[in-house]
Parts: sequence; structure tokens; C-alpha cells
Amino acid sequence: MADKKKRRRPDSDSDSASQPFKNLLKPDEQILQILESFTSSLSSSSTSKPLTLADLALSTTCREVSDLSLSSVQSVIESLVLQLTHQILSGQGFSFTVPSRSSSNQLYVPELDRIVLKDKSTVRPFSHISSVRKTTITAKILSLVHQLCLKNIHVTKRDLFYTDVKLFQDQIQSDAVLDDVSCMLGCTRSSLNVIAAEKGVVVGRLIFSDNGDMIDCTKMGMGGKAIPPNIDRVGDMQSDALFILLVEKDAAYIRLAEDRFYNRFPCIIVTAKGQPDVATRLFLRKMKMELKLPVLALVDSDPYGLKILSVYGCGSKNMSYDSANLTTPDIKWLGIRPSDLDKYKIPEQCRLPMTEQDIKTGKDLLEEDFVKKNPGWVEELNLMVKTKQKAEIQALSSFGFQYLSEVYLPLKLQQQDWL
Repeated sequence: MADKKKRRRPDSDSDSASQPFKNLLKPDEQILQILESFTSSLSSSSTSKPLTLADLALSTTCREVSDLSLSSVQSVIESLVLQLTHQILSGQGFSFTVPSRSSSNQLYVPELDRIVLKDKSTVRPFSHISSVRKTTITAKILSLVHQLCLKNIHVTKRDLFYTDVKLFQDQIQSDAVLDDVSCMLGCTRSSLNVIAAEKGVVVGRLIFSDNGDMIDCTKMGMGGKAIPPNIDRVGDMQSDALFILLVEKDAAYIRLAEDRFYNRFPCIIVTAKGQPDVATRLFLRKMKMELKLPVLALVDSDPYGLKILSVYGCGSKNMSYDSANLTTPDIKWLGIRPSDLDKYKIPEQCRLPMTEQDIKTGKDLLEEDFVKKNPGWVEELNLMVKTKQKAEIQALSSFGFQYLSEVYLPLKLQQQDWL
């Protein structure tokens, strides 16, 4: 029996072979000391008030929105309708002046490290055949938002779409006009009381109140807590975490949640399960600003992983008018980076060839100002485009399903290997 037990005991050499670089790991206590030192240095250097668009003397006029109360939104809509009435009665016709959200009307501001919207506008006349339908949709959305203000209730974007399916035809169209309306009124989209369905989740060392109920995210099971679609419900954030781990995909999130990675290395783990939604972006920013914690991002080693990271950090062009509220400054790119593929000896069979579209997306990213600002990002993207290889976070599972939580991330944290 003793011999059998001895044979079953794992051999350290074979364990190191199956989990490369595990032998480089220091004891957890030493890694925690490194993280504590990093977090404290970051919080002490972030005491100054963050720059705003108003602080900069830009040569280009830019447009930003702000949070408005329901009564203020109602007043702005009513004032706009009065202006339209005067236009019609004076014989000028019926048209909306809508801020342009086209790519050419976007501006990256290096001092703020985010994309903002320039002040160019377009006229959307009811009398023109090319814009009559979109003008009608705009009027309908304004009417629906006005109803929400009067009733003081929230609805989802899907609810909004189903108020007139024949007019909207596709939810993409009603969603786009909703953003136009938000920009026209000068308020954030959440000020309109229109929300998206719950998508993002959070787990780990975080306690916060959700509409008055205290939520402990260490006791929410493997699935975590759904991020509330209305950020106004969230308050009283408390945490003993050392960092926030932003994860691109649900699969990696589940692995870390099940392994309770947040107990080994005190952290908050958050994911939007792919493309970032507004609620997750707002929630991430709120955590960063209130808890003063560094944000480390874990995304796929492909152009789309970096695009997702850039949406969290610099904002999306589609919602650049609200980038002040939706972006989280100074997110660190932890992995998976193109240089990690060789560094961690990820097998060839776990790497994927980049498609022509992938390569084009990578080259397009290299032309973006927010990428050019970071030499490390440029170097990694150039390597990706040169090797024409990509890999998902799950490629690490070739060394064992728990390699991500047991070796890769601890070693990254130990070496402070982020950009």
C-alpha cells in the first residue's frame, strides 16, 4: 500500500515539464508584496485631478455630453419640439440638426488618451426622400423618451424597438438613432432611462450596493453577479483587492472564478463576455475611479482582442460623444500578447493562422493614434502581423486546464509583465 501511495505522488520534474515555467514562480507571499508595492505606488501618483476636455485649449471644437436629470431631459425635448413647431409655422419645414458621428468627425486626444467627437452636425430634413424615414424614427424616439421621463421608468433597447417594428425594421436602426438623440440632447444614454439587457458579470473581492441591497461578490458562486444595467443603482463600493482583472471571454472568466483566483491573489474579475457593453464599461470606470485600483486586461492574441481593450481604454467611435464617462484610463495589457506565443512555448497546433481580414484589421490598428502612442502595443502588433499567427486565451489549456490560473497569471504578476 505504501509503495502504491509513493507511485501516485506527483513527480516535481514531470510536473514542471507539463506546466512550463512553473519552477520560476516565487512563493505567493512574495508575489503579493510585489503587487502591494505596485498598487500603492499607483494610488499615490493618481491623487491629482484628471484632465478634462475643458482643461485643454484644443484648436478643434468638440462635443461632450453629461448626466442630466429626467426633468432636465424632459425640458430639453420640449424646447426642441417648440423650435421644430416654430420652423414649420414659419415655412422652413421640419428637420433635425444631428451631430455627426461619422469616422471623419472623431478626434483622438493624446492628453486624455481617449476619442472625442468633433462639433460637426448634419441636417436631417423630413421633406427629403433620403432622410424622411430616419427623421420619422428620430421623432418617434424623442416621443418615447419623453414618455419615460413623465412615467419615471426604465425600458430596454429591445422594448423600444418593439414599440414600432414596422417603422424601425431592425433594432440596429433604432439603437443608432437612440445614440443620435442622446447626442442631440447633450445627455448620456443612461440619462434617457433606456438600458441594455444585462450582459457583463463580476466576481471577487468587491462589495457594493445594488438599489439598496448589499452584494458580496465573493459569495455569488462561479457565475458571479450580473452587472446592473443602470449604473445609478450602484453605490458604496468597498474592496480589499490589489487589482482589477478585466477578462475578454466568458470561458477564461469561468476558469478563474471556479479556481477562486481572487482568493489567492486578491482581485476583482470582470467580463463583458466579448464586445464591451455600456453597463460593463460604466461599471469598470466606477470601480477604477472609486477604488483607485490598477486594471489589468486579459484578451485574445488577435487584432479583435486589442480592439476590445481599446474600447474599454480609449472609447468607441460609435459613442465617442460620451467617452468621458465610458472610458477607463491606464488599462494595462497583461496578455495574451503575440510575444507570449513563443515566450511560453505555446504549441503550433494551438496557434491559428490569421485570415486576410485579420491582417487588414491589424494593419488598420497600427494606423490608429491611440496605438501609435504606446510603443509596446506597436511592437506587439507588428509581431502579430509579421508572424500571421493568433491565439486565444484557451491555448494555454494545452499545458493543463488550470495553467492559466496556476502558472501563467501568477508569473505575469510576479514579473509585472504588462504594457
